[in-house]
Amino acid sequence: MHYEGPIYRPPSEADSLLIQATVGCPHNKCTFCMVYKKGPRFQVRSVKGIEADLLEARNVYGRNVQTLFFPAGNTIAMPTDDLARICLYARSLFPELKRITVYGSSQYIHRKGLEKLIRLRNAGLSRIHVGLESGDDEVLRRIKKGTDSTEQVEAGLWTREAGIELSVYVVLGIGGLERTLAHARETAFVLNAMNPEFIRVRTFLPKMNTLMLHQIKKGRFQVLSPHEVLKELAFILENLNVTSKIRSDHYTNYLDVSGDMPSDKDRMLAVIQKGLKQEERSFRPVYVGAQ
Repeated sequence: MHYEGPIYRPPSEADSLLIQATVGCPHNKCTFCMVYKKGPRFQVRSVKGIEADLLEARNVYGRNVQTLFFPAGNTIAMPTDDLARICLYARSLFPELKRITVYGSSQYIHRKGLEKLIRLRNAGLSRIHVGLESGDDEVLRRIKKGTDSTEQVEAGLWTREAGIELSVYVVLGIGGLERTLAHARETAFVLNAMNPEFIRVRTFLPKMNTLMLHQIKKGRFQVLSPHEVLKELAFILENLNVTSKIRSDHYTNYLDVSGDMPSDKDRMLAVIQKGLKQEERSFRPVYVGAQ
């Protein structure tokens, strides 16, 4: 099996077979992300090469693989014909497959449109992990996300209408101290409009070799303290009207605030209130990440 460049997968795909379908990220401009800034450049692997890797995986792991993830950073940008073909081929090799998943940014999902998303669902694509980051258009502009809240909502709704599970990532603190309220408010608004199956919480940490780190060093961006992050999360939860699963499955988070909405909302808010009573020095420090 062949792999090129950084290979990342969501924590929820820890037990999944990883077969690389694309290399790099076609956007690669986000100010907080360092993953592909030094390459490799985005490219789509050949269908024949991907199918050869799938066949090799079947020979190594057998026919009972149940979950499959196609890296790299934005595989939904792959031509629809190619992505549909490898999904169908994977289903033929692994009849026990319960899930085929990719990463996909809102702008590339939006370019697909509903008709192509339905085609991908019929081919076997079952979940897209989307880096929402924020619902605040000003934050999205500042972090150079390449999309806006309207496009994000439409892309999310089309994904769900197509029958594909929507797993979105929210980054607490990504708006800094200046935009914390607007970030929380507008993110809750967008999540309510989408009502995704999963809302996965991350907490902003600066990364080396990023524009965001440069802005922090110049005093143009103020990183939130642990209590400020928890208050931001509490505001989002208080304003959510969804049936989503909230998951705090990441090392950056100060607390594990997980549950199902709306039944676990009060319990999750109680976890946050308990955390707010802890001294801030008891939480992990802010540090510069290297990956």
